[in-house]
Amino acid sequence: MALLADLPRNEDGIATALAVLTQAYGPRVETGQSLREQHGHTTTWLRNQPPDAVIFPQSTEEVQDIVRICATHRVPIIPFGTGTSLEGHVNAPAGGISLDFSQMDAILAVHAEDMDVVIQPGVTRKALNTHLRDTGLFFPIDPGADASLGGMAATRASGTCAVRYGTMKDNVLALKAVLPSGEVVNTAARARKTSAGYDLTRLMVGSEGTLGLITELTLKLQGIPEATSAATCSFPTVEDACNAVIACFQYGVPVARIELLNALQVRACNSYSKLTLPETPLLLLEFHGSDTGVTEQAEAFGELAADHGGTGFTFTTREEDRTRLWQARHDAYWAALQLRPGAQGISTDVCVPLSRLADCVAQTEAKLAELDLKAPIVGHVGDGNFHTLLLVDMENPSEIARAEGYVGWLADLAISMDGTCTGEHGIGQGKAKYLERELGAGAMAMMAAIKRGIDPDNIFNPGKMNL
Repeated sequence: MALLADLPRNEDGIATALAVLTQAYGPRVETGQSLREQHGHTTTWLRNQPPDAVIFPQSTEEVQDIVRICATHRVPIIPFGTGTSLEGHVNAPAGGISLDFSQMDAILAVHAEDMDVVIQPGVTRKALNTHLRDTGLFFPIDPGADASLGGMAATRASGTCAVRYGTMKDNVLALKAVLPSGEVVNTAARARKTSAGYDLTRLMVGSEGTLGLITELTLKLQGIPEATSAATCSFPTVEDACNAVIACFQYGVPVARIELLNALQVRACNSYSKLTLPETPLLLLEFHGSDTGVTEQAEAFGELAADHGGTGFTFTTREEDRTRLWQARHDAYWAALQLRPGAQGISTDVCVPLSRLADCVAQTEAKLAELDLKAPIVGHVGDGNFHTLLLVDMENPSEIARAEGYVGWLADLAISMDGTCTGEHGIGQGKAKYLERELGAGAMAMMAAIKRGIDPDNIFNPGKMNL
């Protein structure tokens, strides 16, 4: 299990703040061991560093009160959505309070005519889209897990639909956040664009809880498309599949989703989801538009795919067939774990310019073979983003060392290709050591200055992003 440093604890401050908070919030202050460990992390392989207590606020005013109490006693606060992050974002290396936003889950206002919605941070993407269904609108960002939208904003999430609709940074119009001082800041109005002052919304989006606690979000919505088609196409190699993706965008074929599964991941999905796909590299696509448009788009892609060795191209507009395919893609993590029962899944991601994607994926497969590591590959390849899930025996020190070496190697490879060490997982603790390599000392100094200016006592999510 990856080693993580514990930061100095303010024992007296934690004890005093916890007593005050317990008196104020009673049963909404939880100190049970299992709940605290669950709020340390849920899906990462990093060592668990649980908070001292978990509190469930119900309003912005309560968040302000909790922050002021903790600030008075210099006690860390770690925001928690649904715990789906993968890089130790919710660990508590200095102890402190985990602020669980699950009880702030109200949809405050739907402005159908403006195609936006105002929500509290605990609303999950599935709950929001269920609520919106009768309006003809939907929120398109889909990271796979049913994550909370506050957490998705804090980690700048994206997912399968980002190739058409962008990531969270493109779909958050405004935020309300509580600062470490206890003050509330509104980052923008509901207008679709603004030139007024610094872009505080995008400063908060992706800040991973280190600058402010999001208590309200205004999100862009999209119209539910008239028709949707899904397609699959198999390829001899991952390079051929990636080159087909590049051709698709060069020729301007509009795609809503385009996902890569390597042969090992296809085998896992076939077994787990009872599919019968050819066990070679596969592209899974979705097209949105009119009835005629989605057929034309799918057929255009099929012709391009054939030029790059694509075979078995099929597409469907039947909802049940599309749902089955995309559910299999969303279950890829669990499917991959079945390839090696008892192994721990170590998930990592990178993102490179589209022109470097084929080379990056090819080198990745070769490196995994060289290190004798089993790791299926999936990717949001329309963005140049892909993930590997290393299946590691955590009782084998040699295997753990090879896995950790691979993660660092892959981050360096992506950075060397003008890419990033993470396309969507974020930095947290797991990738903090790669951030300066990617951005440079000047950018790190600027981020540290922002952090010190807003949070001089470093009480908001300390130990993340090397801040």
